[in-house]
Amino acid sequence: MILEGELINDEQVEILLSDLLENYGYDFTGYSHASLKRRINRLYGLDKALSFAEFRYTVNNDSAYFKRFVEQITVNVTEMFRDPLFFKTLRESVLPAMGTYPFIRVWLAGCSTGEEAYSVSIILKELNLLHKSLIYATDLNPAVLEKAEQGMFGLSQMKQYSENYIASGGIMDFSSYYTANYSLAKFNEELKSKIIFSTHNLVSDHSFNEFQLILCRNVLIYFDRDLQHKVLSLFDDSLEELGYLALGTKETLDFSIISKKYKRLPGQKIWRKII
Repeated sequence: MILEGELINDEQVEILLSDLLENYGYDFTGYSHASLKRRINRLYGLDKALSFAEFRYTVNNDSAYFKRFVEQITVNVTEMFRDPLFFKTLRESVLPAMGTYPFIRVWLAGCSTGEEAYSVSIILKELNLLHKSLIYATDLNPAVLEKAEQGMFGLSQMKQYSENYIASGGIMDFSSYYTANYSLAKFNEELKSKIIFSTHNLVSDHSFNEFQLILCRNVLIYFDRDLQHKVLSLFDDSLEELGYLALGTKETLDFSIISKKYKRLPGQKIWRKII
């Protein structure tokens, strides 16, 4: 039995990660070990497990708890139009360049609860490009995808989201995109109709289409260097020539094996594939 205050150790973390791969096909071995260990210990403390053996048994045999486990150890912090200047660049420089394309495919990898997908859908609508676009919003975690598909977010968040939207160059009354339903804001079906939410594991799954724009923001920072290179190669395989790749503020293509193929846009972590 683990005594009160005693934490799950490195060896036990490895055992859990091995279980996840063997029993569920979820490969977390390339994720930042310190970050995973911190989140596993947090969950262990929250749920007051009596011992590591009990905790491990529950993760492996209780499907509802396994879902909670994955939800807790993956990072799901997001908001609509987060980093407004990034979305302003998308609106003014990136998406208009796709106006001549007969069809626009966007991949949003690590979409979490969907706020970013709806943000991109709104910009495409305002640029009159939504009708010929499809956004593939993927995540490892089925629980957050269920929430994303509902298209409902806390009404209390709308003030912040509206401010982000205006700062990103939004031209409409933000409230015209949702209807208030008690404490929730439900976003319009038109926005959702162009988004496909689907599970995809960046660690083990392959390329599934060819895209003009790939967004994967604040996901790679949780991966070790080898896994970062693997995922960037996956994005490169999935991106059309002259397509755009957008990463998070602390992420970069520099020093990666694909960096020579890309030219960075001024100001933001957005690169264009030039060869």
